[in-house]
Amino acid sequence: MRNKFKVAGALVAAAVLALTGCSSSGSGGGGGEDDTFKVIAFTSGNQTPVGAWWVKAVEAKAKELGWELKMVQGDFDFQKMNPAVESAIGQGADVILDGYTDNSSIASIVTAAKDAEIPIFAQDAGTEPTDSFVTNITTNQQQIVDKTLGAISDKIGGLEGKTIMVIGHDPHAGIRERSRLAVEALEKAGAKIAGGEIQQVTNPGVGRTEALNFVADYLAANPNGLDAVWAGWDDAALGAAQALAEGDSAAPVTGVDALSETIAAIEAGGNMLATIEQPWPAVLDMLVKDVEEYRKSGTLPAKDFVAVDVTLVTKENAADITPSDKLG
Repeated sequence: MRNKFKVAGALVAAAVLALTGCSSSGSGGGGGEDDTFKVIAFTSGNQTPVGAWWVKAVEAKAKELGWELKMVQGDFDFQKMNPAVESAIGQGADVILDGYTDNSSIASIVTAAKDAEIPIFAQDAGTEPTDSFVTNITTNQQQIVDKTLGAISDKIGGLEGKTIMVIGHDPHAGIRERSRLAVEALEKAGAKIAGGEIQQVTNPGVGRTEALNFVADYLAANPNGLDAVWAGWDDAALGAAQALAEGDSAAPVTGVDALSETIAAIEAGGNMLATIEQPWPAVLDMLVKDVEEYRKSGTLPAKDFVAVDVTLVTKENAADITPSDKLG
């Protein structure tokens, strides 16, 4: 696929030179006869704080750079979103942007894009390389696990022999991957996984309540039986922290997302020990840079998968972190 796109980009550039007699400063990767660069952008997660930010940020980038943008917001409804994106593809575009939507949910979009020879540039759209995208820039899941478990280990005096609950949500690719890595690391360190397996939230809309119930039920059956809780995202972490506080447990909790509520809880010094800041504005800047390079020269990104560094948010640096629900 990558070579196919390169050839297509080169042929477009050659055609422009032949027809106009212009120099190599031509559009290269995109632009129709009127030199308009047409972009389709879509996200299934626009109802989340980060997804809503992404929609606004992409719209602002498009205005700044002169893209003709078609934005499709999926509201977690793939039966609505996928046909809308496919319809937009049928009307023609130079590139497609995928925000926070795993390739496993958009097979029909990927097929339509390949058939139309339109490259998809993705942000946080899965945790491993795939030929669905010419690039997918996301965050380093192993680093997320290493940093959060390191914080827990420091707080409770090591992981060996400790009982730690892991709360996950498998439908989300990032949470699924980091939860798996967390269990792997905990078992290697000699820790016991509370309940014997990942506690799976079934509905992220009520994830906080589900996580609270997981912890409350475990404490009811095992008083003082938890040494820590590792949660794959902040909303679940906040539910776990509430249950621990109500159960008079001092067990620490870590999350991922750096929500303003989580940061406030960390600063307050209760059960909420740490979270992870994922640098989404920087990731979007990287993605837009790749798109603009394709627009100008027809050159696709050198790497089809990029995992960027994250920041552990603790009481020491919490005041310096921009919450993910306050990005814009």
